[in-house]
Amino acid sequence: MKKTCIALILIFSLVFSIPASAFQINDYELHHTAGMLVSLDTGDVLYSKNITQKIHPAAITSIMSAVVACENITDLKGTKIIYSKKANNKVLGTGLPILQLKIGEEITAYDAVASMLIPSCADAAFALAEYVGGSIDSFVEMMNEKADALGLENTNFTNPVGLDDKQHYTTAQDIYKLMVHALKNDIIKELLSKSRYTVSATNMSDERIRPTVNFMLNPNSDYYYRYAKGGKTGLSKDGRCIVSTASYNGYNYLAIVLGVKTSSGTRTDFNDCSNMFRWAFNNFEYKTVLEGNEPVTEAPVELSAETDHISLCFEGGLKTLLPKEADASTVDFKINLNKESFDAPINKGDILGTADIYYAEEKLGTLNLVATQSVKSSAVLVFARAAKNFFTSTFMKIVYVIIAAAAIIFLGSVIKMNMGKGGKRKVKYIPLRPDEFDDDIKED
Repeated sequence: MKKTCIALILIFSLVFSIPASAFQINDYELHHTAGMLVSLDTGDVLYSKNITQKIHPAAITSIMSAVVACENITDLKGTKIIYSKKANNKVLGTGLPILQLKIGEEITAYDAVASMLIPSCADAAFALAEYVGGSIDSFVEMMNEKADALGLENTNFTNPVGLDDKQHYTTAQDIYKLMVHALKNDIIKELLSKSRYTVSATNMSDERIRPTVNFMLNPNSDYYYRYAKGGKTGLSKDGRCIVSTASYNGYNYLAIVLGVKTSSGTRTDFNDCSNMFRWAFNNFEYKTVLEGNEPVTEAPVELSAETDHISLCFEGGLKTLLPKEADASTVDFKINLNKESFDAPINKGDILGTADIYYAEEKLGTLNLVATQSVKSSAVLVFARAAKNFFTSTFMKIVYVIIAAAAIIFLGSVIKMNMGKGGKRKVKYIPLRPDEFDDDIKED
C-alpha cells in the first residue's frame, strides 16, 4: 500500500481518551475556579480547568457518604436508624439544611440517604454516619479509606456533610472518579436524579416532602435544564459547586464546577454547568472512522520464508468523540514500532507498535498497532539463526579465547624446546695417528 493511502487512513483514525485541556470552551463565559467536562460513554475529557487544585467540596461530600453507607448496609429500606443526641449536637449551629429530625426519631437508612442527597439534610447525614461507623469519627475514617481505594489522591474528609475545614478538600479530578463509581450504584444514581422526595412517616413525624437543591432538575426553576439527569450541589467558603450529568441523543456527559463566586443573586454554578453541556452537545459527535482490519503501516519480519514484512492495523474498530469540523488538516499521527524488525512466528492480533494521534497540535492519545495476519517461521532460518547466535555467543567467544591462549602456550612451549636443542654442542677430541699427519709438516 502506498504511503499516501496509509496517511489518509491514519488521518481519520481516532480511538482514545482525549486528555485534559485538549479543547477549550469559547462559546460561553465561565465563572468557576476549577471544572471538568467528561464523556461518560468514552471517558474523553473534553474540557478541564485546574482539575488538581484542592477545593472545598461542600455538600458534594455527601456522595462519598452515600457510597460508604450503601456499600455497608445490605437492606437500606429495612434498616432503621435512631437519631441521637450526639448526632444532633453535630448539626446545631452549622446553619445547614435539615430534615428536622427529633432525638429518638427512627428513620430508614434509605430515607436518610435520600434526604442527604436530594434536599441535602445534614441531620440525616450525621444519623446515617453514626449508625454505619459506630461513631461519626469512625465513619469519616471509612470515607477516607474508600477515597484511597478509589485512587482519590488529593482528597481528605473530616466530616460527612462538607462542613468548612482546612483539612476537608478534594479536586475536580477526584470528584470525577468518585462520581463514576457512585453512578454504578443504582440507588445512588436514581436518588440523584429526583427533583423531590417524600420521606416516609416515622415514630415521631408524618410524611415530609422535600425538593431537590439542584435547580437544574426543577422544571419550575429558571435554571432548569431539560437534559440534566442528576447531580449534587454545595456551598462553601470557596464558593458554590455542582457535579451533574446530562444526556441527549445518545450522548452522556458529566460536568463538574467548583469554586463559583455568586454575584447579583445569579446562580452562575448552574449556568456554567448547563453551558458546558450545550457546548458539548453542539460541537462534538461520534465518528466511526476506520474498520479494525484495514492496514495502516508495515513492519519488517525475519525468520520467515513466506514474507519479509507484515501489515499492521489498529486494535479493534475506531470510534470516538471529535469536533464536528475535525478534518484531515487538523489531525496528524506518529507511528512507533516496538522493534526495528520482528521475528516469526507472529500471531494475528499481536501488538507490534503504537500510533500517537494529534489534533490541533495537541497529543490526544495512543493507539495499539496489531498484526493483521499470522506469519509462520522457517525451521531452516531458525536453525541458521541459532547456529549463528551459538557461534557468536559470549560463551563461544570465551571458548575461542581459551583455544587461542592454549595454542599460543603450546606454540611457545614447542619453540622453547627447539631453542634448547639448538644450543652449543660438546665436540669430542680424537687425536690423529702418525700416519695421518701431513707430509709437509715436520716435527720439531
